[in-house]
Amino acid sequence: MRSGWTAKSKSNFGNWASDPDAVFSTDLTVAALVEQDGRFLIVEETSTGVVVITQPGGHIETGESPEQATIRETLEETACEIAIRELLGVYLWIHPQTRQQFLRIVYTATLLKQHHSQPLDAGVHAVHWYSEADLRRRKRDWRTPVVLRCIEDYKAGQRQASGFLANMLPLQKNVHAVLATASLV
Repeated sequence: MRSGWTAKSKSNFGNWASDPDAVFSTDLTVAALVEQDGRFLIVEETSTGVVVITQPGGHIETGESPEQATIRETLEETACEIAIRELLGVYLWIHPQTRQQFLRIVYTATLLKQHHSQPLDAGVHAVHWYSEADLRRRKRDWRTPVVLRCIEDYKAGQRQASGFLANMLPLQKNVHAVLATASLV
């Protein structure tokens, strides 16, 4: 993942333990849900010193649309070229200890080509194609619970309308509007 963008939802001042209503910064990210023959494209990477598994994705860079960021991040992390199909959903997960908010925009995508000789982003250890059962067995390694939730939503046929985020662009300036549409995980 490259440099990211963080929005302040409320003040970060003070000790969060003494303020149960405090809400900390929101980390706005995108991800690709790529399914092929019942298996899903998964990245094994290091996050805060721990090896985790997740769908490929990352932060939206200045001037990028969420779809462009998803395509770029997937290529950088997996060496896979993809085509965006649909907006699956917008997910909000709040870290139970730090209360950091993670807002993840997930797109379904089709694999176009994999470049096996292309180097992967720093921090990425491996690229896997996991079934839902494989992912359930590795629950302790999920980066967040969104890893499985978006697969469950995908298999249930959930999708967002194509213009769902259109009135909220640029997303970086409208994080509160995007937060209001998110599914809490």
